[in-house]
Amino acid sequence: MTGSVRVTPLGAAFDLLAAYEVPDGAFFEREGSGVATGSLAGALRVGPASDLRSLAGEVSAALRGLGASDRVAPVAIGALPFADDPASLFLPRRAVVRRDDGETWLVDLADPGEEPAPFRPERVIGELPHEAFRPKQLREEPTSEAYTHAVAAAVERIGSSDLEKVVLARTVRVDAGRDLDARRLLHRLRAVEPHCYTFAAPTEGGTLVGASPELLLSRRGDRVRSTPLAGTAPRSGDPDEDRAHAEALVASAKDREEHAIVVDAVADVLRGFCDELTFDAEPVLEPTANVWHLATRFEGVLRDASVSALDLVAELHPTPAVCGTPETLARAGITELEGFDRGEYSGPVGWVDSRGDGDWAIALRCAALDGEQATLHAGAGIVAGSDPEKELEETDRKFRAFLDSLRWG
Repeated sequence: MTGSVRVTPLGAAFDLLAAYEVPDGAFFEREGSGVATGSLAGALRVGPASDLRSLAGEVSAALRGLGASDRVAPVAIGALPFADDPASLFLPRRAVVRRDDGETWLVDLADPGEEPAPFRPERVIGELPHEAFRPKQLREEPTSEAYTHAVAAAVERIGSSDLEKVVLARTVRVDAGRDLDARRLLHRLRAVEPHCYTFAAPTEGGTLVGASPELLLSRRGDRVRSTPLAGTAPRSGDPDEDRAHAEALVASAKDREEHAIVVDAVADVLRGFCDELTFDAEPVLEPTANVWHLATRFEGVLRDASVSALDLVAELHPTPAVCGTPETLARAGITELEGFDRGEYSGPVGWVDSRGDGDWAIALRCAALDGEQATLHAGAGIVAGSDPEKELEETDRKFRAFLDSLRWG
């Protein structure tokens, strides 16, 4: 893709979701800031690369070749796989970008002499939800019984080998009986989880849609941030009970061990790139609509400002928050015990621009939509102190929350 970058200012009240086109556009937003694209059918697809480091180099070169505006930079956007499968990103011909300062720009990549197509955003209006899904519309893969057996096997493996932690996931397949609407689902997810990273991206398995609480990596100039999560407890509508759950999570030796494994891994990676790196001495509580998480907030200053957000994502992924540790043993455990291909679930999702800035979350609390079908994913971190029934309950809570939002889709 060659030519010029044309930028047009949009009003501060513009809703990014109005610029997102289904089924093959992309969307990534938190608290109003982010990127939304029209159809990616005419976009430049960079990749598939055999690994994320190679992809980061290819994307940087492609973005540099597009030219730039002094006001806003062209972006690459998409969802990347969890495993070492070929990965690619899209460079959209048209995107709406809202910066952290609230300025909103329409960015068109036009060939020489070409006029961009008319811009016709379409506002999304919330509607009443559909009825709750009936049990016969839901199919667990693996079954609850098989999942608890897998967790028990993982705990046994942890006790008898060098494996310290492994993250095991399961799926629920939904036959909605109607065409699912990614835009309406995003509208609902934003309302329910306003502080999460709401996203949609085309994949081989359909349109991946979700609202992730976990920031893998954000870069602005030489400043970087990351907020890994590990350790989970249920929320409650009763304030006293809710606070008791939160306090129990903070005091839980099992959850703090799980969290410390993730923090150590992220710190080791970021220290290799940052002259200055600070993070919370103790984990803090991160609330979502249905669960509490333990979180640690990292902030750093890059030693080399040419290192892009995607370069750092390639070094960080997969963290023990979605894989385990040691990584090789954890990957082997996932392959042997989960029984399905994760695809983009628990992989990085987000955007990077031609300056190297970008935001990347981990694709959690998500589903792949394909016509009337949806495949939901949820996982739990397994360590020596894990109880199979409690880990099953954790994934059930995550499923219930997303199934409720899916009624609006």
